Amino acid sequence: MATGDKFDNLEQHLELFIENARQIGIIVSDFQPQGQPVLNQKIHNMVTGLMELDKCREQVQNIHVPMEVFEYIDQGKNPQLYTKDCMEKALAKNEQMKAKIHAFKKFKSALLDELNKTFPDVITQYRYFRNDEFDE
Repeated sequence: MATGDKFDNLEQHLELFIENARQIGIIVSDFQPQGQPVLNQKIHNMVTGLMELDKCREQVQNIHVPMEVFEYIDQGKNPQLYTKDCMEKALAKNEQMKAKIHAFKKFKSALLDELNKTFPDVITQYRYFRNDEFDE
């Protein structure tokens, strides 16, 4: 079964379960004795829905959801914002790393320039063995 199908199936069963729970709430809030058979049927449907959800559990048990997603949901935020925030953090970290790499390249170049002035023979050998260039 494709990944989307697993989630579609789970979503469908969850929606049916929630709707059933909503209908039971309505029936119970204004309970009339003649409504007992309907209530019994709804309770039976709820038990059947729980069994169907339990079957879906096997299909999605290896799915790991970061705890931060649940924190977003608890705060009333859209869980898709978690992905957006993670991407923004990754981009910011990427920019920081690019800046560090650039700084290290500049430092290497400056260091090699100064070492070349002080130890030209050693740097020539170094460049020969490393196939290194000053153009970095």
